[in-house]
Amino acid sequence: MANVSTARRERLFHPWPSGESASRSLLLVTGIMVAFGTLMVASASEGQAALSGGSPWTISIHDVAYVAVGILALVVGARISLDVVIRLAPSIMTVTLVLLAAVKVAGVSVNGGKRWLNLHVLYLQPSEIFKLATILFIAWLASTRPEAIALPSVLARKMVPVVLGIGLIVVEPDLGTAFVGVAIALVLLAVAGLAWRYLLRIAGVGVLGFIAMLIIKPYAFQRMFSFLHSNQNLQGAGYQLLQSKIGLGAGGVTGLGFGHSREKWGLLPNPHTDFIFAILGEELGLIGTLVVIVLFVWFLMSAMRIAQRASSPAYHLLAVGIGVWIVLEAVINIASVVGLWAVTGVPLPFFSYGGTALITELAAVGLLYNVGHDNGRHSVGTL
Repeated sequence: MANVSTARRERLFHPWPSGESASRSLLLVTGIMVAFGTLMVASASEGQAALSGGSPWTISIHDVAYVAVGILALVVGARISLDVVIRLAPSIMTVTLVLLAAVKVAGVSVNGGKRWLNLHVLYLQPSEIFKLATILFIAWLASTRPEAIALPSVLARKMVPVVLGIGLIVVEPDLGTAFVGVAIALVLLAVAGLAWRYLLRIAGVGVLGFIAMLIIKPYAFQRMFSFLHSNQNLQGAGYQLLQSKIGLGAGGVTGLGFGHSREKWGLLPNPHTDFIFAILGEELGLIGTLVVIVLFVWFLMSAMRIAQRASSPAYHLLAVGIGVWIVLEAVINIASVVGLWAVTGVPLPFFSYGGTALITELAAVGLLYNVGHDNGRHSVGTL
């Protein structure tokens, strides 16, 4: 019995992979960003924690705990059998949909959005898990049901779980995460070989649905397009973006110095979450912001190198999906903070404070590292 149990563990997990150069580069850049992000959360959250009557380090301590759990998730992702994970993709998607539905029934509302489940030890945000679940599901679908990619009618049926998940996220409402989910799905379907005419039709349906929602919910329309005329409502929708620009401008080239932000003391809402990039620019200046951008470019290059060398089509899709997800969120967040895109609540990966997001991102990095280590150890079907 003991031998059977050991054999099962060996099939589910393998020893810590040594990884090749791209994988080691991925771990290095991820480690730098997580360490950098932890320091920035400690600084950016100081004012928020003090204003709420707690210790200036309360939020930072929670962030360190999330990092620890995230590192554990990374180790599991790096050691687990990728074949098993991809075969379990439909089950992972099902659990994620149940959690998203539970948010609608018993979720916690913050700033007008019901996106979290209170687990007491953690506010779980299922929409963050949905991004990774979508990547795994499409990798499974394209590798085990290749006819779905060739036949739009079959694809429409098979993609119902993804569409349902995006719909549940829209009604939270969380337009930013819904947009990221749609973008991930479209990119992966394109990489898997779906014809461009069908991709454009899917995108067109998405745009029409988005327009319909903006018509139904005027508040969503105002929030989505307020960045185009942010100076017209400085006491309302334009206030946060105004303070973000003031902070970035005050930082200049070299910044005010680490820990010396003025915006974090009650002026800029969400300084340690969605707008941590503004605090980073204020404290570390243009140089600091450019370093962050370079780090994400480095991450993307490492992810794409891993994807190019993947030993199976499923692993290739998994690597592409994770790389696109992380970097797309970084682009959206930074664009929002500087006023080039709508403020939609998309976090800056590895930097923004948030338990579920950070843990899920590090788990994804573990899977990506695992793909880079793989040397043909797979049994999932081919495209």
